[in-house]
Amino acid sequence: MSKVLLVGVDCSDCSNRALEYAAKAAEKSKLQMIVVHVIDWSPFSFNTAKENEERHQRREAELDRAHKEIVDPVVSHLREQGLYARGVVRHGHPAETVNALAQEFGATNIIIGKTGSSRLKTQLFGSVANTLVQISELPVTVVP
Repeated sequence: MSKVLLVGVDCSDCSNRALEYAAKAAEKSKLQMIVVHVIDWSPFSFNTAKENEERHQRREAELDRAHKEIVDPVVSHLREQGLYARGVVRHGHPAETVNALAQEFGATNIIIGKTGSSRLKTQLFGSVANTLVQISELPVTVVP
């Protein structure tokens, strides 16, 4: 069975450092990498009837854009370095979705940045990292 590292990316500086850390670990130990980007999406938002009609189209467009602009370039770069990498983009609560994807892909470790791209940069420890450390049954490496 191949060992799998799951790394969360969001284009923040911490996320980029987490990606570098994960790539070095994957190269050294011959691990597979799953590169994940989660678009925060709540099913409990209140919309007008028209907004609800447009929601599915907007959601699909967001997934496509995140693949093209965030995940696909990262995966291509990793593959150019000789690493096995696969990209995944999903909607959902970031920590819960990353945790579920780690289980789905049989990851042995989750690697994320300490803080992400949210506007709440003043937190010492990002809310996604904090939640993920608490809910995951896997080791979580948080990169500063």
